Amino acid sequence: MAVKEKIDGIISSAAAGVEACASVDEINSLKVRYLGKSGELTALLRGMKDYPAEERPAVGKLVNEARDKINALIDEKFAQLQAKQEEEKLLEEKIDVTLKGTATPRGSLHPCTLVKEEILSIFTSLGFSVAHGPEVETDFYNFRQLNIPKDHPARDMQDTFYLGNDILLRTHTSPVQAHVMEENKPPIRVVCPGKVYRPDDDATHSPMFQQIEGLVIDENITLCDLKGILECFAKELFDKNTKVRFRPSYFPFTEPSVEVDLSCSVCHGKGCRICKGTGWIEVLGAGVVNPRVLEMSNIDSEKYSGFAFGMGIERIAMIKYGIPDMRILFENDVRFLRAFK
Repeated sequence: MAVKEKIDGIISSAAAGVEACASVDEINSLKVRYLGKSGELTALLRGMKDYPAEERPAVGKLVNEARDKINALIDEKFAQLQAKQEEEKLLEEKIDVTLKGTATPRGSLHPCTLVKEEILSIFTSLGFSVAHGPEVETDFYNFRQLNIPKDHPARDMQDTFYLGNDILLRTHTSPVQAHVMEENKPPIRVVCPGKVYRPDDDATHSPMFQQIEGLVIDENITLCDLKGILECFAKELFDKNTKVRFRPSYFPFTEPSVEVDLSCSVCHGKGCRICKGTGWIEVLGAGVVNPRVLEMSNIDSEKYSGFAFGMGIERIAMIKYGIPDMRILFENDVRFLRAFK
């Protein structure tokens, strides 16, 4: 039968085509060529009307058998090619888990945080506890309880952000000391870290900065005790050769009051750009607690005395790390912060 020879030729041609296919796309194209709507076998089925009625069943059977054979060849080849394609993809995407990974950059503590933690560590090792208080304070605790009445000229030294009638952003952490004295009986030995606010903004001042203030109240406390504590603190924070110098000053909540200088840790007193050639760096203010402040907190000033001191954390960081401009500490320049890893 001529039709049988034609169908055998289609099967042979399809088998050769399947064997030659090198990709999934090629095998799909070949399937369309032989078995699609316009394929060669489909064309034979459409031409069935041209055959005599008695031959049509036989022709239809031959076409269906051919379709099954070609389908089987295509499915087998498709499975082979797909497996090969997946294997190649796995090889391309293979990961060597024994290789070292890419390191993720680690952050570091801010220089002010490093200095604050070091200062707190020194004072807690000396027996001080740490106290915190609100940043939004009343005029009473920020000023009056510390012997700074409304008409006192010392208020001009601490220009204030007022939020309302007698409500303000604290200008120092001394209000925390006022709360501690009000709520506790001596002996008291405490340091008070925290943010404070004053309307200043230049290379050495910021409208927001951090302070650590300290307070000791007990029997027979003198200025000598203050100097001893500060000398111990300075030697721990900078180096063992650091010296402490007191200069007379005035603060309404201490009497007598002193400005405290430390010998320059860079030139060791010889004079350099950090200490502006003097050999000394002004670091903090301090003094013996004014008896009036003790009495306002219901502490017997005849029996007890004390000393207080306060320092800016940013200023200490600038001195310790040789930072020329305070504003650098607030710019969050990653290049600068990487230096403190």
